[in-house]
Amino acid sequence: MIKKFFHAVMACGLIALVMSCEDQKFNNINVDVDKVELDHLTPDMIKVRDYVPEYAVVAHRGSTFWTPEETEAAYRWAREIGADYLECDMQVSKDGVVLALHDDNLKRTTNIENVFGETIPYEIRKAYYQKIGYSAEEADALVKEDAKNFVPNLPAYYTYEELMMLDAGTWFNETSIEQARPSFASQHQYISTLEDLVAYSKGKMLERDAQGKRVFTMGQKTGEKIKSLSGTADVIKYTFGYVDDPKDTGNRPGIYIEFKEPWLNPTGFEEIVYKELDRLGMNIITQPEPESNPFYVNGKVNTGNTNGKVILQTFSLESLVRVAEHFEGKVPMCFLLWKGTGATDITYDDPLGYASFINLGVKYKAHFIGPCIAGAPNNYPELNQPWQDYLIHKAGMKNHPYTFDTYDQMAKYFGQYNFGVEIDGKYKAPYLDALFTNHSDMSINYMITQGWRKSPASETLVDAKVVLERLGY
Repeated sequence: MIKKFFHAVMACGLIALVMSCEDQKFNNINVDVDKVELDHLTPDMIKVRDYVPEYAVVAHRGSTFWTPEETEAAYRWAREIGADYLECDMQVSKDGVVLALHDDNLKRTTNIENVFGETIPYEIRKAYYQKIGYSAEEADALVKEDAKNFVPNLPAYYTYEELMMLDAGTWFNETSIEQARPSFASQHQYISTLEDLVAYSKGKMLERDAQGKRVFTMGQKTGEKIKSLSGTADVIKYTFGYVDDPKDTGNRPGIYIEFKEPWLNPTGFEEIVYKELDRLGMNIITQPEPESNPFYVNGKVNTGNTNGKVILQTFSLESLVRVAEHFEGKVPMCFLLWKGTGATDITYDDPLGYASFINLGVKYKAHFIGPCIAGAPNNYPELNQPWQDYLIHKAGMKNHPYTFDTYDQMAKYFGQYNFGVEIDGKYKAPYLDALFTNHSDMSINYMITQGWRKSPASETLVDAKVVLERLGY
């Protein structure tokens, strides 16, 4: 019912503003930005907003350019390059493991077609059921039941034991020829979990056996169930092995984690993530950090040891509402924006339409707006013009745009050119407060050379290839 309601009201991109779509005509944006009504963050929300460092570099999926995304290689690299946050999308395996994984089809970033084909891995799944405590007859019946509604290549239909059989690194060498490295294939790159992401942020790496396989143990069924796209299944507790990364140089980034559309994940997913963050020592509601902890220590990133160590994010209005119910605005939250025709996309990006989404963010306890930016190679719609950044700040929120891939984009949104002209003293560069980037090295170097990243953060320029080689890739 809630979803249907929001889909209806968002058809014109409006909530709580009594105007029709036809009324959304503005003559002068630079004047009209001061005519729209904006809600404002409360003092308590502003306090949480400021848990996050200014001009934070958010390593989008670790890196999609230099490494196979959302893998150990990507996140070790991002940590060592000096990113403030390691970013991921979240999904859940059939047996309840929270994944750090973007695609809802595993064909692009794994070899799933060669490993499993288009059918359920019958014998592997049957053996799995027996491992977790079912008899051979029960296991056989369960696999047959799973097969009835099986959807190939969708993560929710596979156990994490099955997902660990996939190679998440070799594809990168085949599609990114210039950035290819033999070690991305020879050192098995796994589909990461949220627990893996936290471990990498704390200076760890996977524990591996003599054959290079990750070390883990798998518990038996406990009676706890999970209900998702693949039906109702047992939640299985995996114990993963981690070791101190010998190449760790002391950076401790935070994590920036995305809730995708609710239909993709299990019932009660927000509560699942809340509890998982709690278990991993990352839930500042139950385990706050000392407020005096700095974002940087002796040139090293220390965000992961502050109350800004976790930022939540979503494009979905329905998910935004659910996150607000569980986290109550006490953990930094970003409402991501996209211009399109989807139920909760921005349809009208004029001041009235844009303000309506900012007001949704304020209402449902987001602290940041995350608009897409224009420019190659992604050529996203432009939702981060100076007047749009102005409206975000006018509401007391901060601006976390995505995704930076080029020097030109950095220069544009930092006001070096193009968007560098102030209008009536109203729009002041930079037009961002933090940024998602696939090239953390490029973004860090730009900010150092242009004077935006200063001590106590590191002011030493970084080299992506040198870091990869030092890490053994």
